[in-house]
Amino acid sequence: MNKKIITTPEAPAAIGPYSQAIRIGDFLYTSGQISLDPNSMELITGNIEVETERVLKNIEAILLADGLSLNNIIKTTVYLTDLSEFGRMNQVYEKFFVETKPARACVQVAALPKGAKVEIDVIAHQ
Repeated sequence: MNKKIITTPEAPAAIGPYSQAIRIGDFLYTSGQISLDPNSMELITGNIEVETERVLKNIEAILLADGLSLNNIIKTTVYLTDLSEFGRMNQVYEKFFVETKPARACVQVAALPKGAKVEIDVIAHQ
């Protein structure tokens, strides 16, 4: 197995013992992204829309570091601390996936790192 670690300063550095993303063959697997600002490493807070936008920009930066785009995403998993915010999260999410809409799972969780409201990880294919 040929495994390549993908990292970029355009997305938040890992806050634990993990990589931003791993490429194996034609597939890229990202770690879950929360709404951390890549420069300050502070959580962008406010409402679910603001957090979702930052999360997806972080994911986009990781994809770009490996020569991919949002169109390469084939599967996402969305973790929300409050499923009643699904509709508002979805309004932002759909703006990032205009051409192709990946398969998706969305679940409610008790808590996320640093008190984030949303976390998303993706699988992309080259």
